[in-house]
Amino acid sequence: MRDGHPDVDLRHEGVTIRMITVTDDYYGLTERHIELARQISAVARTLDIPADPSAVQTVQVTVDALAGPDVVAFWRALLGYQDHANSGEDLIDLHRRGAPFYFQQMDAPRPQRNRVHVDVWVPYDQAEVRIAAALAAGGRLVNDADAPSNWVLADPEGNEACVGVAGWIGPDAGRP
Repeated sequence: MRDGHPDVDLRHEGVTIRMITVTDDYYGLTERHIELARQISAVARTLDIPADPSAVQTVQVTVDALAGPDVVAFWRALLGYQDHANSGEDLIDLHRRGAPFYFQQMDAPRPQRNRVHVDVWVPYDQAEVRIAAALAAGGRLVNDADAPSNWVLADPEGNEACVGVAGWIGPDAGRP
């Protein structure tokens, strides 16, 4: 979503509105998106169109890398993505079809853990439900030190995923 314009995906099974901010200093879901999603859902209800606020999310793939620039170059070429704002650590699909990739610099190898994980960003009021569903499906909580803004979960084989929130009403409320 650049300049406040959402992407609209019309398919047989329904309409999906994709809202994501892409600026030089930010890529992701914002408080403004949460409010706009609520407004779209309200309009949909007046038209007897079912809305599913639990589906609001944005997904990012995170790669832990020791040789960051080399790893980024590989993924840039493979995916056909571009650097986001010349960051050297973020790649994005300029067509906004695929998830962004973030490359997290590592200081030392971590052979005991996976080095690629998925970040899922959901509205604050959907996080507990999403986490509970993942735990009920066989996942486990790895770390909740940053809750209620971020949790680290793992699947039954130890592959990790982070659940972050947008729309939190805590001390950092009002951020993008």
